[in-house]
Amino acid sequence: MDKAPNAFRTISEVAQELEIPQHVLRFWESRFREIRPMKRGGGRRYYRPEDVALLRGIRHLLYGEGYTIRGVQRLLREQGQHFVQNVWQPGAPQPAREPALDGSAPVMERADAPADEPGPRLPMPNRVEPVEVSEREALGIAPTEPRIGLSREQRQNLLAAVDELDACRKLLDAALQTNS
Repeated sequence: MDKAPNAFRTISEVAQELEIPQHVLRFWESRFREIRPMKRGGGRRYYRPEDVALLRGIRHLLYGEGYTIRGVQRLLREQGQHFVQNVWQPGAPQPAREPALDGSAPVMERADAPADEPGPRLPMPNRVEPVEVSEREALGIAPTEPRIGLSREQRQNLLAAVDELDACRKLLDAALQTNS
């Protein structure tokens, strides 16, 4: 049964709709003060339609347009929440990529801004070949998100670290169960 467009959504519903893991939504809450879902007893989050639109705009800017978290924070500060809530929609105004008036930094920090644009350019990691689904899932990346950044060796090292952390968690869980 589908909910009404103006109904509140749980974190799992929003995560599924935006195709991002729930922990990413919680992380964004810590980075963007504009994200303020209602919380009920037990800390359960309920997102209003405007919260979902804001999250969709943040996702679009981070994953679709290549902005950094800092760049999106600056965009929220300078252009406002309403702008970000609508930026993902076709035909919506897009952020300007001009230097700040004092010349210190571009209005938006894009990781992949062309070298001929004014203002400092942020380093962009080399694009890599698509990886197997199992690696993507292990890294917590939804299959539809663009892959930018890690080399094959870096991914292997990261996966090895995740395996070590899983082994540590199992040891801790076993130790806690024997002490209970």
